[in-house]
Amino acid sequence: MAIHETAVVDRSAEIDSSAHVGPYAVIGADVKIGAHTRVEPHAVVSGPATIGARNLIGSFATVGGAPQDLSYRGEPTELIIGDDNQIREYASIHRGTPTGKGKTVIGNNCLLMAYIHVAHDCRIGDNVIMANVATLAGHVEVEDRAAIGGLVAIHQFCRVGTYAYIGGVSGVGLDVPPYVIVAGIRDQTRVSGINKVGLRRAGFSREVINDLDTVFRLIYRSPNLLLKDSLEIARNEYPECREVQYMIDFFESSKRGVIRKAEG
Repeated sequence: MAIHETAVVDRSAEIDSSAHVGPYAVIGADVKIGAHTRVEPHAVVSGPATIGARNLIGSFATVGGAPQDLSYRGEPTELIIGDDNQIREYASIHRGTPTGKGKTVIGNNCLLMAYIHVAHDCRIGDNVIMANVATLAGHVEVEDRAAIGGLVAIHQFCRVGTYAYIGGVSGVGLDVPPYVIVAGIRDQTRVSGINKVGLRRAGFSREVINDLDTVFRLIYRSPNLLLKDSLEIARNEYPECREVQYMIDFFESSKRGVIRKAEG
């Protein structure tokens, strides 16, 4: 175990023998750090928190701090982080609250760049990218392989669908459908189309991308159809396309409402 002599580590912390803790880092009580995870100088990791293997926690990051919630009264909530994540300089990630099932959860292989903020009770999937200064309010859910641009702010309780891409300097107040590109500020936020480049890079077939594009046009470019009718048509016409069916389910299960405005 490589713990620098200037680091401050609580006696109750459990740190794998292959982990590295840099100069002036602070590891608090009830923290568990997995194999080959690296905590860089001046980072602060508070508990209860469980951090998996091969993670990087950058300098001056604050991970596992108490939630920024006026109703929080010191209850024993936690942060859970998976494996192979990069959490870069000055990032802040907070524990959950009792009203949010008590957990903030981050999956595996995520890139969370400098100054990002993940508030209490958020759920982030695998392979998610958050660019510099992207901010999630409380209870936000970000599904696998979504990408969030720099200086993006997402309202509490929103969902961001899988493979969605949110352009930089956007303000998001409604759910972002899976597989689409979104940009804009609050009531000016627009869906511009299917994230074709991202889907191609991820290995989706041309047929699936074309099906999603057709359904996008059905939902967003058919002014004479109600949303429920567009979704019903799509469900019936593409019963074998798992991605189309997932998009439809996302719309139908939304509690906050889905962004409905489109560019053009």
